[in-house]
Amino acid sequence: MDGPYQRNVTPVFLLVGFPSLQNFQILLFVIFLIFYLLILTGNVMILCAVVMDRNLHKPMYFFLSNLSVLDILCTTTTIPKMLAMFLMNYRTISFHGCFIQMYFFHGLAVTESFLLVVMAYDRYVAICSPLHYSTKMTKGLNAKLAASAWISAMILPMPFVIQTSQLLFCGSYEVLHCFCDHLSVVQAACSDTTFQTIAGFCIAMVVSIVPLLLVCLSYLNIIIAILKINSKEGRQKAFSTCTAHLIVVITFYSSIAVSYISYRTDIAIDFHIMGSVIFAILTPMVNPMIYTLRNKEAKEAIVKLVQMIKLQEKM
Repeated sequence: MDGPYQRNVTPVFLLVGFPSLQNFQILLFVIFLIFYLLILTGNVMILCAVVMDRNLHKPMYFFLSNLSVLDILCTTTTIPKMLAMFLMNYRTISFHGCFIQMYFFHGLAVTESFLLVVMAYDRYVAICSPLHYSTKMTKGLNAKLAASAWISAMILPMPFVIQTSQLLFCGSYEVLHCFCDHLSVVQAACSDTTFQTIAGFCIAMVVSIVPLLLVCLSYLNIIIAILKINSKEGRQKAFSTCTAHLIVVITFYSSIAVSYISYRTDIAIDFHIMGSVIFAILTPMVNPMIYTLRNKEAKEAIVKLVQMIKLQEKM
């Protein structure tokens, strides 16, 4: 099928994957399967611990459970298709399937950015207004904050995904990626994509930089409040409640920076793809590890959960 497709013909996209690693498909399958299992196991354990341990029935862990659900959904949007591509060479994806994948991948990525802002606000209230924390961070407000993050983030990508689907695609419909990332699909079009490229970049910057500025503002107030605490032990205890979230924020925005740099530099296409893949899987994989290692309550709850599972196996 050559030339621009007609509107009554539905094209099928071809995911190229890693062009230089075509001889290492089984190795890629094993690596990404391990990553996916780690992501599922870690985040499911966090969810189970938050639900089962009453000590974790607090706003911070409610938002953490939202983050775990988000990480599971975000990786499930992309990795299963990648595994099928690596193992069985299933490289094709339907036109509608491609844009559904694009919508959920970008929508869930924006949701993570917004949830990190909500979690930063939670830490701000906990440290700057500790006496009013329980009255301010009520279950109703927590639900509204989480719902607003999910709903607004899932609405934002919709117009651009719909608009991108209206582009003309030519030739083999090759997408130089492991999944239907917005920029990769735009680059596969044969019509003028200047507006799509610039607009996509601008939206990506806005949904990344604005939340980052809000997180930085929260932590600026947190640091000021911590410095006003007289005792060294009090300062350390207050800051320790923020370290896990702070590391997650740094990891998330570091992966965004890697993805951005890989697209903007003149390097092999495999590195462009790898930068985007790192963004897709790094944060979901390390989030459970960070909260388990850096948060005492979460660590104790996970240990109890593992012990309970072992007892169930012995019975």
